[in-house]
Amino acid sequence: MATLTPQTLVEQALAATRSDDAVVIVSDTTSANLRWANNTLTTNGVMHDVEVTVIAFQGARSASVSGNVSTLDQLEQLVSSADAAAAAATPASDAAELAGDRASADWDDAPEPTSIGVYDAFAPALGDAFGRAHSEGRILYGFVDHEVTTTYLGSSTGLRLRHVQPTGHYGCTGKDAALTQSAWVGGATRDFADVDAHALDAELARRLAWSQRSVDLPAGRYDTILPPTAVADLMIYAYWQSSARLAHDGQSVYSKPGGGTRIGERIAKESVRLHSDPAYAGLEAAPFVIAPSSSPASSVFDNGLAVEATDWIRDGRLSSLLQTRASAALTGAPATFAVDNLVLDVDGGAGTTEELVAAVERGLLLTCLWYIREVDPQTLLLTGLTRDGVYLVENGEITGAVNNFRFNESPISLLDRFAQASATELSFSREWGDYFSRTATPALRVPDFNMSSVSQAR
Repeated sequence: MATLTPQTLVEQALAATRSDDAVVIVSDTTSANLRWANNTLTTNGVMHDVEVTVIAFQGARSASVSGNVSTLDQLEQLVSSADAAAAAATPASDAAELAGDRASADWDDAPEPTSIGVYDAFAPALGDAFGRAHSEGRILYGFVDHEVTTTYLGSSTGLRLRHVQPTGHYGCTGKDAALTQSAWVGGATRDFADVDAHALDAELARRLAWSQRSVDLPAGRYDTILPPTAVADLMIYAYWQSSARLAHDGQSVYSKPGGGTRIGERIAKESVRLHSDPAYAGLEAAPFVIAPSSSPASSVFDNGLAVEATDWIRDGRLSSLLQTRASAALTGAPATFAVDNLVLDVDGGAGTTEELVAAVERGLLLTCLWYIREVDPQTLLLTGLTRDGVYLVENGEITGAVNNFRFNESPISLLDRFAQASATELSFSREWGDYFSRTATPALRVPDFNMSSVSQAR
């Protein structure tokens, strides 16, 4: 297998296919992780994975087959399976002409790896944090992961594209010695050079100190500060549901009553801009479409087309939806392909989460949300639970920890109701960050956030 480079896998697969055309995607991923519990490192590991996806096209029919490949025989079996599946498929509704001849200047370069060395500075500091937590009666649990995926996309029409994507995230939960209170800190990173274990532990200690006083509150609508982490939780779901095809078919909050999409309609405050840009600093993402399979929001026929900076909401109006070329032809709007990052900016947003808290007379500060599920696609009503820290704010000060709640809210409704926003900063969704870690969001103050019931979850 040592001689089977990603480029070789692409060329061999394209040579072996019996279909009219083919796209081959090779993802070479190395990852390194650390896991700890009870103030002790428990596991660490380094993994390497090579996955090959062969997409066969026979006229308007297509089929894709993915698998891990270590020999040429396995590759040929994968190609044969894709050819057979395409021959048996019905014509695809998203059929379009494949992208033509285009090549990355670094196509011939080898995959870029990560290694356990990415934690050379973080790991010793984490050891120091374990000692300090133990001496001060705190217990730390956590996980860090860093991976680098090098993607090679080749086609029978001449595409030879390469993209390197580093992705890292960290999360640490602190508990008191009695295991009755918990707090969480987490975030995303490209290389762990900006992650300080000392700072993580200090923040956990600060939040656990807020829990010295416990307050039981009933369900209700509260003046609530959603930190950037919680805002990312909600915006990612709103983004994932923004398929133009689903909207056109009347199946989402972006659907116009009577038919069509709400593009052009005001759906948020005029100060709101929700956008993506593959070149956004700190959140860099693939600049071309990588689609192993088709869905309402992506098409295998679009593989290799350029991904552009896109406004999804601009000046409070719905500007764009996730469009394949097929859905663009259906809706009459330009094709606007998915970007693997998301940014929420609020014109006039300034300051920090702490500064928003300082303006609250009586309300709540959340840490993060979890177990988020959809209740009603027409309004994008979501339900979920608070987790690892709901704090009471009185006269601008945090005065205690509050029980957890179940919430019922729509992120689209929140974008039209919030009262104040902080400056946008790089953020990380607790619920979805493992799948979509490249977000930048502000904290939002919502005057009437709906805590629909008290939760016994801890």
